[in-house]
Amino acid sequence: MEENSNFIKTIIKEDLESGKHDKIVTRFPPEPNGYLHIGHAKSIVINFGLADEFNGKTNLRFDDTNPLKEDQEYVDSIKEDVSWLGYEWDNLFFASDYFEEMYKRAVLLIKKGKAYVDDLNADQIREYRGTLTEPGKESPYRSRSIEENLDLFERMRKGEFGNGEKVLRAKIDMTSPNVNLRDPVIYRIAHATHHNTGDKWCIYPMYAFAHPLEDAIEGVTHSLCTTEFEDQRPLYEWVVAECEMEATPQQIEFGRLNLTNTVMSKRKLKQLVDEKYVDGWDDPRLPTISGLRRKGYTPEAIREFVMAAGVSKGFSTVDEQMLEHFVREDLKLKAPRTMGVLKPLKVVITNYPEGEVEWLDAEINPENPEMGIRKIPFSREIYVEQDDFMENPPAKYFRLFPGNEVRLKHAYFIKCEEVIKDENGNVIELRCTYDPETKSGSGFTGRKVKGTLHWVDATHSLPAEFRLYEPLIRDADLNQDEGEDKSFLDYVNENSLEILEGFIEPNMKDAKAQDKFQFFRHGYFNVDPKHSTSEKHVFNRIVSLKSSFKLK
Repeated sequence: MEENSNFIKTIIKEDLESGKHDKIVTRFPPEPNGYLHIGHAKSIVINFGLADEFNGKTNLRFDDTNPLKEDQEYVDSIKEDVSWLGYEWDNLFFASDYFEEMYKRAVLLIKKGKAYVDDLNADQIREYRGTLTEPGKESPYRSRSIEENLDLFERMRKGEFGNGEKVLRAKIDMTSPNVNLRDPVIYRIAHATHHNTGDKWCIYPMYAFAHPLEDAIEGVTHSLCTTEFEDQRPLYEWVVAECEMEATPQQIEFGRLNLTNTVMSKRKLKQLVDEKYVDGWDDPRLPTISGLRRKGYTPEAIREFVMAAGVSKGFSTVDEQMLEHFVREDLKLKAPRTMGVLKPLKVVITNYPEGEVEWLDAEINPENPEMGIRKIPFSREIYVEQDDFMENPPAKYFRLFPGNEVRLKHAYFIKCEEVIKDENGNVIELRCTYDPETKSGSGFTGRKVKGTLHWVDATHSLPAEFRLYEPLIRDADLNQDEGEDKSFLDYVNENSLEILEGFIEPNMKDAKAQDKFQFFRHGYFNVDPKHSTSEKHVFNRIVSLKSSFKLK
């Protein structure tokens, strides 16, 4: 990460040099209520990256304080995502590991007169809280005695009250200009089975109370979070101080990372999944880390993208083309080259000997010669792209048309002699001739052609499915509020997925899930781990070959 773009690094360096800390401890604290997305990747890279750079430690901690929305599936997916991105946590913790300690600290607050049990319901609490310009007013239950509050809180724990009947609130200041300090709720009743503690608890701490306690218990030195928590920092510090925690973590906020043409809200992502707009949390159209992995993005590309986006206080929405740039850069030397025809049109080479097959040499990656060569079959019948033929072409069209000659990549020049159509007038086959003197690599210089086409041999090719993706969301500004009359679902691109049935080279028969290739002229593709089989490979297009995006 660049020095001039990372103010957090400067703070950490000063803290170590001054002796404030002799070792830094960071944490990545996701709530297990959904899958991680590219915004979380920024937090992962910052927390783990800085700890690694300064020989510190990073804890992976699940903020599992809401059993109504959490699931073991999310816990497992988060662990997989962090590992896949290339990081190892020093400790694995759960907020639920500290429930007993949190309860004791809440009792301490009550004994100090700093917390009280309130009978107001959620709507009433909201009404009493006031507005950004008007102070709140005190609950009629705020003056309960310490003894009564201790009794009621213990009975809450025992399950004597129903959901919503009572809450525990911190007693701070109902007139504070910061609404987060207007007696925030710190415990609520939830009769629900927890993924980690089962039915042991029916009261659960609120995030704003639990999080600072978790940091303090673990000895976190720098609690790094996004700027929407900046207004909660006074409450964070109040909890640590009033609960008399030994360690005092420092909360530091950085700007969130958003991408164009998608949504980053877990709630909205879950709605897209639940309502079947997409093929699960790992759908390649989603900005989830599992979706990017399934699409074919590499951890190296994501890490480089996050670091290039920088670390600042400012909220940033980054063009998705910038992310695509880094995956192209990462794959160009790694991905084998091959040929695939996505919309097949049959070509019969009438003067090529029937039954004959020759195996031609082709580079595996011309940008990385050490990868060697591959053998591809060539015979009388091949497939080319439908889009590479026009019966009545415009000027400066250099692909196949009647009477025109083109080069077949790694093979020969062919000339279109005849067009075969079905009863509806659709072109179904081309009859061509080839010139045996024009074989690729033979040094032929007799004449030149302007068009070079990719192709696959019809006899030996393998069937394949190709999935081409467009942005899921049409409006680049959808990360903002949609307004009263529009739901974000109104912006879903119905044409975000195109599935094509075509053919690939036979040497790809052993391609495995997550193997990546560059298909000549089409882009970089990844073998889909969810739908690909040994009988039929399914390829997700990661990115096209070129983009107008320029990295500044």
